[in-house]
Amino acid sequence: MTTRERIESDFTREFKARNASAVSTLRMLRAAVKNLEIDKMKTLEEAEVVDVVGREVKKLRDSLESFKTGGREDLVEQARQEIALIETYLPAQLDDAALNDMVQKTAASMGPLTEKDFGRLMKEVMKVTAGKADGQKVSAAVKAALAPKQ
Repeated sequence: MTTRERIESDFTREFKARNASAVSTLRMLRAAVKNLEIDKMKTLEEAEVVDVVGREVKKLRDSLESFKTGGREDLVEQARQEIALIETYLPAQLDDAALNDMVQKTAASMGPLTEKDFGRLMKEVMKVTAGKADGQKVSAAVKAALAPKQ
């Protein structure tokens, strides 16, 4: 079952169960997918749907930080619930050890690198991780790999 099919079936199940918060979250996710389809004028591939899900999680995390700084605890909890629900549609995330190992292998395959090669290495690692790791974690691992050894 594709991610899109899972979203649709879960939406139907939650709608019938009258779970308003889950229905609202899934409706938002469905709309984001549909809007991108309209923009691209084609049906999205699985990777594109996963990318949309990742972007929605990122937006919610940004909102969560804003709610925390604004002292809106009611919205903080709601955003956490929405993030938890939407993250179920993302592929399994890499743990730190696996991510660091992947960065080291990619860096080794590219030859000797300096701190100036951050962009090149980041681009290659992001291709490999594609949705399996958060960009901030990847960036931190790449910076650590490029840091001068003492």
